[in-house]
Amino acid sequence: MLKNLSYTSSQASEHMYKNQISLPIDEMPTNWYNILPDLPEPLPPPKEPDKESSRLEFLSKTMIGESLKQESSSQRWIPIPEEVRTLYTQMGRPRPLYRARRLEKYLRLKKTRIYYKREDLSPTGSHKTNTAIAQAYYAAKEGKDTLVTETGAGQWGTALAYAARLLDLECVVFWVRSVYDWKSDRRTMMELFEATIHASPSEKTKIGREILAKNPKHPGSLGIAVSEGLEYTEKSEKRVYCLGSALNHVLMHQSIIGLETIKQFEMVDDNPDLIVACLGGGSNFGGIALPFIGEVLKKKRECEFLASQSMAAPNLIEGEYRYDFADVAEHTPLLKMYTLGHKTEMPPIKADGLRYHAAAPIISLLRHHGIVKATAYPIDEKAVFEAAKIFLQCEGWLIAPESSYAVRATIDEALKNEKAGEEKVICMNISGHGFLDISAYREKVFGEK
Repeated sequence: MLKNLSYTSSQASEHMYKNQISLPIDEMPTNWYNILPDLPEPLPPPKEPDKESSRLEFLSKTMIGESLKQESSSQRWIPIPEEVRTLYTQMGRPRPLYRARRLEKYLRLKKTRIYYKREDLSPTGSHKTNTAIAQAYYAAKEGKDTLVTETGAGQWGTALAYAARLLDLECVVFWVRSVYDWKSDRRTMMELFEATIHASPSEKTKIGREILAKNPKHPGSLGIAVSEGLEYTEKSEKRVYCLGSALNHVLMHQSIIGLETIKQFEMVDDNPDLIVACLGGGSNFGGIALPFIGEVLKKKRECEFLASQSMAAPNLIEGEYRYDFADVAEHTPLLKMYTLGHKTEMPPIKADGLRYHAAAPIISLLRHHGIVKATAYPIDEKAVFEAAKIFLQCEGWLIAPESSYAVRATIDEALKNEKAGEEKVICMNISGHGFLDISAYREKVFGEK
């Protein structure tokens, strides 16, 4: 399959110097970037759906106080606590940026350069640890002893279990049932961190029991898992709910990805013309894109942004920009976002981290203004897994199913650009590794169950 990828010794020496761009630890960002002050219009505020009960008051009792404070902060730069920065270095930050020279050669690119950010190198295998560590730190400071959450693909649940263990906290995870059933190895990894895991919908909550009564084999969804987690959290003051995507504070914690990437491009005197990442709720896309978007909004650079989605949940493409709930049971306030509808049934896919009914409010607003563009791939996932296979054979890294959407979109954009004959630099975010997704590769690439 892969031919003519050999290099001369002089080429190899030059490529070694520029292929891996590593930021020194002492240059790791000391602040997170909050894009709220720089948005083209104020972010529409959350709304109460009725006068019977306050959803905002409910969140104030179930979520981390500091996270909710950051959610609406007008401060552009939020200091990263020293303890969090220490834990960031413990988990391998800063992470390298790579030039995909072998992929470029395989695709016969003449005008297009491709880079990729390595968020798969975290201890649990994804970018999710960036906010998991921060939320666990704030929860511990506020006297909580149990972190509760949802997870789809399992990356977020694993990341929060890891963070809880580092900070001597308990962790309870409500995991989308269709993924819980086939990702036994990732379940084992969470259990090694001593997390308690429930397949969602579960018998542990009222909403879970109601759904199972109608359909005992319901595959679950992130919206259902969020509802279960919030309901479970409310039963004890020592529990606190941690959300892994979509909300402003989560995207802000993830901004360290893009902030590092900006510095790394400066190190090689290059600039991206297009940022690509997969998108379900929006945490990894926002993490790499928002610092660059902030500079675009301030006219400090020119760059485009492309979200790669699944047709199982193409919220930025087929969704409506309106107020909706973030969960199925309607525990949350109404948020203005591109949504398919919070009760929409979405078919299970292997990249389950992309199967969420709505996009983050910040990213939705940017999409509404035409700053963020989106593409989506069929639910059979053949095209994206083929892209992941090409990436593995060229660059050597086995990536998560979600990340294969970013690679597919990058390859498509690169080939399109070659036909146009323009100079272009594309940077994609590799949000996670695929070592615990082998069965998905076995099924999608080799046709084996």
